Amino acid sequence: MLVALYYDFIGSPNDVQLGASARILYFHIGSAAVAGIAFTVTAIASIGYLIQRTVAWDIWAAASAEIGTVFTTMILVSGTIWGRVAWGAWWTWDPRLTATLILWVIFAGYLLLREWSDNFERRATYSAIIALIAYIDVPIDYMTIRWWRSIHPVIFTNQGINMPVSMQIPMFLSMGAMTLVFIVWMAVRMRLMRAELGVVDLKNAIRSHIEG
Repeated sequence: MLVALYYDFIGSPNDVQLGASARILYFHIGSAAVAGIAFTVTAIASIGYLIQRTVAWDIWAAASAEIGTVFTTMILVSGTIWGRVAWGAWWTWDPRLTATLILWVIFAGYLLLREWSDNFERRATYSAIIALIAYIDVPIDYMTIRWWRSIHPVIFTNQGINMPVSMQIPMFLSMGAMTLVFIVWMAVRMRLMRAELGVVDLKNAIRSHIEG
């Protein structure tokens, strides 16, 4: 993580046109990669829940969705900052930006649904369905700059990586560091969710004992 931070902010060269602001790209691309991983985990876990109806699958889906939404927020924030420097505007309705915003809105709704519903089975089922619908936007988001006219740069092409080697090193280090953060965060969040469910089960058992 420290090595990635060093290369992101000190060890990497400035861009010819954008100068030091190009370093935002490493953070931006790393966030995008981890968000894609997180939402893929959510989609797989959601399918698992709809098939097996077990709490474990729901915890996997919910924890990963939370983290994916945070990283998507980081994408939007870093993207607007970089866009202000590169394009002269905080926001443009570019296909990539629009698709990312739609993804964020849907998963924000996913998280709100989980907060509002007290019925576990209904909450888990509806959440799984919403997650799978939202996941359709993930490959669309990735392909927007290839399908439609976009001012967003294409980094990964059929010919290779459209970036100097000196910039590829900090980019991949950033992706690796953020992936590690995702793994650790997932482990912590899932443990907390299991503990929260244990407390709820204990409260229900005590209530049933008192009422019985």
